[in-house]
Amino acid sequence: MPDAPTVLVVNGPNLNLLGTREPEKYGTTTLATVEDMISKEAAQHELNVRFVQSNHEGVLIDAIHAAGTDCRAIVINPAGFTSTSVALRDALAAVRLPTVEVHITNVHKREAFRHHSYVSAVADALIVGAGVHGYELAIRHVAHLLAAPPTAGHTPRQNHPGETP
Repeated sequence: MPDAPTVLVVNGPNLNLLGTREPEKYGTTTLATVEDMISKEAAQHELNVRFVQSNHEGVLIDAIHAAGTDCRAIVINPAGFTSTSVALRDALAAVRLPTVEVHITNVHKREAFRHHSYVSAVADALIVGAGVHGYELAIRHVAHLLAAPPTAGHTPRQNHPGETP
């Protein structure tokens, strides 16, 4: 869909191992299958998607910066960077695109260090514990955000709490 809005889907460290890494927690669905599932859901909402997965923080930050010029929203599973990366949080805040944070597992039922997310402070929505289906929910929510008329405090390029325009 050449003229359709593009959504950047960001997957952080170790998500390239989906399907084989701790299947009792993350399931047996591979990242390639998740990306195919996301593409199909996005097409139903007339959205394009661009994917990036990296185990390197700087690669993800560069992709987020680039999204600020040609994407309308971001879906991100920061994975191991969730509770450690102020830089990833700052990149998302800088591009000010609607952002949905996704976690395959319910991080609040896991180790205490996983309960804090730097990304959540700049995300418009958070989906946790829905398995890989959470990505489909995120795309649906992005479609809703992009279709909704701007309202006070929420525009397509939203300012996040504590930020100035």
